Amino acid sequence: MSRRNQLVIPLNLEKIVEVSSSVRSLDEICESLDYTKLYNAYRRRPAKNKADPVSLFKVLVYGYMTGCYSARSIEEACKTNINFMWLLNEAEAPSRSTIDRFRRGRIKEALDDLFSQLSKKLRDMGEIECKNLFVDGTKIEANANRYSFVWRKNVEKNSAKLEIKIEKLISDLNERYARDFSDIYEAFDFLLKQKEKYNVEFVSGKGKRKTQLQRDFEAVKESKEKLEKYTEYNSLFKGRNSFSKTDTDATFMHMKEDHMRNGQLKPGYNVQIGVDSEYIVNVGLFSERSDQLTLIPFLEDTEKKTGIRYKEIVADAGYESEENYVYLNEHNQESYIKPSNYEASKKRKKKPYCTESFIYNAETDTFTCPENQELKPLYIKNSKTKSGYISEKTVYGATACENCPNKHVCTKSDKGRTLQRAKVFADLRSKSFENITTPKGIELRMNRSIQVEGAFGVLKQDYGFRRFLTRGKENVEVEMLLLCFAFNINKLHNKTAKNRRRTNLFEKLTA
Repeated sequence: MSRRNQLVIPLNLEKIVEVSSSVRSLDEICESLDYTKLYNAYRRRPAKNKADPVSLFKVLVYGYMTGCYSARSIEEACKTNINFMWLLNEAEAPSRSTIDRFRRGRIKEALDDLFSQLSKKLRDMGEIECKNLFVDGTKIEANANRYSFVWRKNVEKNSAKLEIKIEKLISDLNERYARDFSDIYEAFDFLLKQKEKYNVEFVSGKGKRKTQLQRDFEAVKESKEKLEKYTEYNSLFKGRNSFSKTDTDATFMHMKEDHMRNGQLKPGYNVQIGVDSEYIVNVGLFSERSDQLTLIPFLEDTEKKTGIRYKEIVADAGYESEENYVYLNEHNQESYIKPSNYEASKKRKKKPYCTESFIYNAETDTFTCPENQELKPLYIKNSKTKSGYISEKTVYGATACENCPNKHVCTKSDKGRTLQRAKVFADLRSKSFENITTPKGIELRMNRSIQVEGAFGVLKQDYGFRRFLTRGKENVEVEMLLLCFAFNINKLHNKTAKNRRRTNLFEKLTA
């Protein structure tokens, strides 16, 4: 049956889109933001029938709110989904390439500013308390080949072998051509000029005999290319032990999502977020696999972007280090970091000769072992962390272990039992331990597991975001900011619907 002559009535999207829909919450928030930086990324304003940058931004954020991440799926949604069509405000649906260019290019400069504006608006609304910051991290796989790895140890080993090979090659060339080449590049230029000067034709294939000049030239060219490759690789490591050829900013890390179930390393990023009152206030991407080394730069970045120095920092045992404790203490920030030995300290049974079983006397600065032998300070040693922080440790030793009947259980050293104590670390750890065991500390630890771990649960499980779509740290940061922007809008919408506005902490339930 033909519908060519039927009357078509245009849809009134304003009446179709529900008043309680999250897309209206997004539109209301986005309309209150300043888009000066976003418009500055354009040389001229788009045509009237084309989607303007603000509409594109809304569409992109709403895509992340609904789990629609790829440019193709967003393009399709703009043509078929009423909510996306409503956001476009009767403008033509953007193409996949338009969405992709917008996400990879123009939005980069403005997105940090827009996310900061959203956080400020939430503060003005009384949604963010600006007192407690819950910090946690997770690893998300990069959009890179899982087997395109480059390892620093292999590069260093092969570079050393290549240097020896080049040194011998240059020595042979100097003797053969009566020259004094200083490096491989000078030898390459000389051999190339010799080829052009004598019009030597290089041959290849079966039955063709290469000249000495061609053999030397090919050997030099191969060594030069390898040297350039290893030099480039070394410039890309930037303190890392590995990177991916298809995304050089990604580092190979252990992931919770292990598809082969063999502990395989996969290219990814260490994503850190800070949550306040259930909202994400900052996000950071790091190539460092350890959470310990990310805390200080993340807190500095948070203070720079929000203008707020949080008084109480709540994190799990993965962030515990002397460097982090000292930083928080110097900046008058209370540490609610769970000590790494917290679970072991709760156990009643301890090994009789482990370090925790030795009693420390602060007045005499000595330890007493279970056999009542005294360990006195011997010397002080310094250790340097990867970030450059120098930690001071005091080494204690016993002098009367020879006749101890349990020496073979206590130590394998012939000189007697020794142990180390980092006094600064021990004092600050003790303070953090006291903080987390108070009623307030227990409440904050409970909220950390609900708020920040819950945020990652929503992003990875509910939103299904487990792998980045773009490559390069800048593009990946854009993706993560869009995801967190979408998370905050959904959180505000859900708290409004459930009448939970301006609630900052979950209360501990008691029987």
